[in-house]
Amino acid sequence: MNMLEQIQLQLEHLSKSERKVAEAIISAPQTAIHLSIAALASEAGVSEPTVNRFCRRMETKGFPDFKLQLAQSLANGTPYVSRNVNEDDSVDAYTGKIFESAMACLDLVHQSLDLLAINRAVDLLTQAKKIAFFGLGSSAAVAHDAMNKFFRFNVPVVYSDDAVLQRMSCMNSSDGDVVVLISHSGRTKHMVELAKLARENDAMVIALTGEDTPLAREVTLPIFINVPEDTDIYMPMNSRLAQLTVVDVLATGFTLRRGAKFRDNLKRVKEALKESRFDKTLSASGKDS
Repeated sequence: MNMLEQIQLQLEHLSKSERKVAEAIISAPQTAIHLSIAALASEAGVSEPTVNRFCRRMETKGFPDFKLQLAQSLANGTPYVSRNVNEDDSVDAYTGKIFESAMACLDLVHQSLDLLAINRAVDLLTQAKKIAFFGLGSSAAVAHDAMNKFFRFNVPVVYSDDAVLQRMSCMNSSDGDVVVLISHSGRTKHMVELAKLARENDAMVIALTGEDTPLAREVTLPIFINVPEDTDIYMPMNSRLAQLTVVDVLATGFTLRRGAKFRDNLKRVKEALKESRFDKTLSASGKDS
């Protein structure tokens, strides 16, 4: 794990003053590596001893060692692609890195996932009169996947990647509706506005987002997906996989909570779809294999 990832993971465990140092670094890491300890302390609004304490919390020997490790973290990775990939990586190298990073990320999210929040979210979804899934960018693809899963559950489901239609839907929501907002950063102004609109109209709002974000603070129930991926710089990879997996967890909880009769209905829906597919025993040419 590089230094930027380590800072992100330690944020919630830092003291208030140490967190100011962390946030100053995260907001401008390229600048931070060139600052003196006095300049960084001034930028964060803390004392120099606080910066030193923060550096030791990051398991470095002090400020110079911390800056070195931070610089190495920034040197690794190809901007706008992936932090784990280097410019001269072979196909074998970058393929391995992407798969290893994805598996490590999913394990990290699994270990940090709040199961009480998951259970509460399943409660809300199974009791909903209508469910809406909204996201923007790569999160819109996750919202669309969620719609595909929940659409077969015999409950009205809404999905759109159009900002105006999303807004109209939230304005027309009501008591008993559930709106699920998906945003890795949790800082997209439009998503925060959707949360406010839906809650003003008595809907319950669930968010799949990062901890201590503007979106998390506006919703009824946040489900924190803490992924050390800076989507301001790099292509969303691990964060998207984590979101998709949590959607699968919620869909599974939904089917189990609804009981055996509901699962029998789901089985009938699956059987009805068989006519749209070639039989498994047939080869691509249509002849028996």
